[in-house]
Amino acid sequence: QVQLVESGGGLVQAGGSLRLSCAVSGRTFSSYVMGWFRQAPGKEREFVAALKWSGDVTRYAESVKGRFTISRDNAKNTVYLQMSNLIPEDTAVYYCVAARRTYISSSLNAYDYWGQGTQVTVSS
Repeated sequence: QVQLVESGGGLVQAGGSLRLSCAVSGRTFSSYVMGWFRQAPGKEREFVAALKWSGDVTRYAESVKGRFTISRDNAKNTVYLQMSNLIPEDTAVYYCVAARRTYISSSLNAYDYWGQGTQVTVSS
């Protein structure tokens, strides 16, 4: 079993930055893909970014490319999402996810484990 606990959400003005953290426990993760999804009010949950825990392969949604960066700290078993130049459209609940696979997928159904979510609100 894998446990994912997000933190770092909050309220920020447009143009500001936030860093989300996801503490991962329960398994060894060398063969996992880790990522982030988000869900805005009244909208479907959508892919944001993901990486392969064992390497440097990353993937981003077009809407966040160049503004968000996903990374990991092996020693801390933590995945991060650095968000910069935030816009009101980034307002959503952000979920940390994990998948027992060796390639990155943007499909919601590809991910086996989900955190409880953390709220990010960007004011204009």
